[in-house]
Amino acid sequence: MSKSRRDFDRRAFLRATAGTTVGVGAALLVGAAPAMASQPCGAKPNALSIPRDRISIQLFSIRDKVRDLGFAVVFEELSRIGFTEVEFAGYTQSTAILGRQITVPEIRRLLDDNGLKAVGSHVGINALRTTLQQELDNAQILGMPHIGTANAPSATNTVDAYKAAADEFNAWGAAARARRLKLYQHNHAGEFAFATDRPDVRLYDVFLRNTAPCNVYFEMDVYWAYVGQHRFPGFDPAAYVRKNPGRYPLFHMKDGASNPENANGYDIVEFGAGDLPWQRFIHAIGPLGTHVGVWEQDNAPTTLPNPPGSFGAAERSFEALSELLD
Repeated sequence: MSKSRRDFDRRAFLRATAGTTVGVGAALLVGAAPAMASQPCGAKPNALSIPRDRISIQLFSIRDKVRDLGFAVVFEELSRIGFTEVEFAGYTQSTAILGRQITVPEIRRLLDDNGLKAVGSHVGINALRTTLQQELDNAQILGMPHIGTANAPSATNTVDAYKAAADEFNAWGAAARARRLKLYQHNHAGEFAFATDRPDVRLYDVFLRNTAPCNVYFEMDVYWAYVGQHRFPGFDPAAYVRKNPGRYPLFHMKDGASNPENANGYDIVEFGAGDLPWQRFIHAIGPLGTHVGVWEQDNAPTTLPNPPGSFGAAERSFEALSELLD
């Protein structure tokens, strides 16, 4: 029996949860065709695409467990399931656990103790503007190679606004590169919309074309890319990766179930429970580059029964991802 298939230790989990509280813890491409860009500096083709032995998790998926149980309990359980890397969505837990807030060096020690590595972190775009060096410090302490944001490049959907955002990201990316880190932007659906002042130009193409391949990278959230395809037709998510393999070091592996009553076209579900064309996608992106797959499920904390809740969703999704990438 594999490590990830061992029974969940419910008694240990219930002991851990006892007493915790629930709370909130250059040129533009015209038209709909994907933009093309050169491969980043120093990137080398790799026979792998999405490695099965690097299945990672965005901690936002289990944010309730991080908040209420703390990183020590969470990392132990993720290691048991079989995850090898984590992507952060903040560095805090309930102060009731230690009587104070945990520190970033302490989080690093817990990663090491559980055989986990940090693959990246989502920080707010305002943090990149105001405390960039501190965010880069945190990334280096945690040993992560990537630092990113899940914010859209700009809140204004015009060509000039996205060009200005590209300039801003280029500067942040240069600062990250100087410290041997890669800056990335994580998409939602809105980046695939067309510019309000140029309805023949897709905003994502503006940003991709005007960011320097050596400074700015991308984490494609595949679910939101397909939502973008549904809402703003005319592109293939896999084609972006196939034509720019070195610019996509990370994917968000999030599944969706078709729902014609949802304006997005899909509902977010556990991985393996949906009908997004994952088999087609992982083959269509091509063999070049290594793209680390990061599982995310925005609504995992509402999974019942609870416990195990989001831990259960994480374990089942890990199994489904393992089978997909086998």
